[in-house]
Amino acid sequence: MDASHRAAAETISTIASRDDALACDACDPLAPLRDRFVVPDDRLYFDGHSLGVLPRGVASRVRQMVDDEWGRSLIDGWNAHGWLDLSGTVGDKLAPLLGAAPARVVVVDTLSINLFKLLVAALDLDRRPGRRRVALVEREAFPTDRYLAASLADGPLARAGGDAAVAIDWLETADLEDPTRLFVGERAAASVLLVNHVDYRTGALRDLAGLTHQAHAAGARVLVDLAHSAGALPLALDAWNVDLAVGCTYKYLNGGPGAPGFLYASEALADRLRTPLPGWLGHRAPFAFADAYEPAPGVDRFRCGTPPILSLSALDAALDAWDGVDLDAVRAKAVALVDLFLRRVLDGADDASRRLGDARGRGGARDPQPRGSPGSLRQPPGDPLGQ
Repeated sequence: MDASHRAAAETISTIASRDDALACDACDPLAPLRDRFVVPDDRLYFDGHSLGVLPRGVASRVRQMVDDEWGRSLIDGWNAHGWLDLSGTVGDKLAPLLGAAPARVVVVDTLSINLFKLLVAALDLDRRPGRRRVALVEREAFPTDRYLAASLADGPLARAGGDAAVAIDWLETADLEDPTRLFVGERAAASVLLVNHVDYRTGALRDLAGLTHQAHAAGARVLVDLAHSAGALPLALDAWNVDLAVGCTYKYLNGGPGAPGFLYASEALADRLRTPLPGWLGHRAPFAFADAYEPAPGVDRFRCGTPPILSLSALDAALDAWDGVDLDAVRAKAVALVDLFLRRVLDGADDASRRLGDARGRGGARDPQPRGSPGSLRQPPGDPLGQ
């Protein structure tokens, strides 16, 4: 991040009026990037953590794909327009935003399906004789993460195979805030830690590098859900030695409603993983239509069915909005803006009626360092802020 971006972020903290904000916008080096998106003039939009706005290049790309590629090429499009390789092509385009080398990311299916595939694959890696495979999962992780993990221990998947081969050790939030509480006692034999990088309730940011170090010291793997961090802050999955990761692309990556998910596997693990959903496109030679499944190299083995080419094309175009963008500068501005927002909302508020934290009453950190991009407020029912 250069000095101009740092100065712009610092200036945000001094804003005391609308005029100050407009003056800050006028000299903000990131301000021109707004023109890369379709931002409605008649509304203030604070839900990019749920659905990102439309990048300008997406509509024309989808029209071109429908009218020219699908409309004219028909089945020839799989070869002529590179549809068959689009999951990997877009994965390579996304990889720098995740701090990953090429060929370590593939864009397929949904976050939920990818989470299931990688959680099962991570547990499968633990083949220590006489040991029950244990997954450490935060008790208040995003619901899908909890539901999928529980299904491996006591749901239909477990019952279908007889005795459950997996146990879930439910972690409290405090366990993740102090990594020394992990991998002690019975947890020392855990197989995998499933962690949300950013807490969807409070915006708390996990120390992913520290958690990974603790896990590896105990012989466990780390599977991280990047739903609320990919595209919002700098990531360094390779440098942090993260084993496995999943994420969605319709939030900060602006891929559109229902845009496909992605998965990441480290170079050390990718060729050792066994997918629980072996589809024909994940075969080493899919068009051989072989009787037996043989996994493709690396993350390509996690391809399953035919990819959603329209959605992938939209995401491909959406990622162009990141050309030349400094994620460190985006992160600094996001922290400053959310801090400004929370400060202005809380100014003069009765702490008993509205305060930092989530809807269940837990407090949220005012310190910007441990927070992702979302801000979290606790408010009473009927508070006009919510409207």
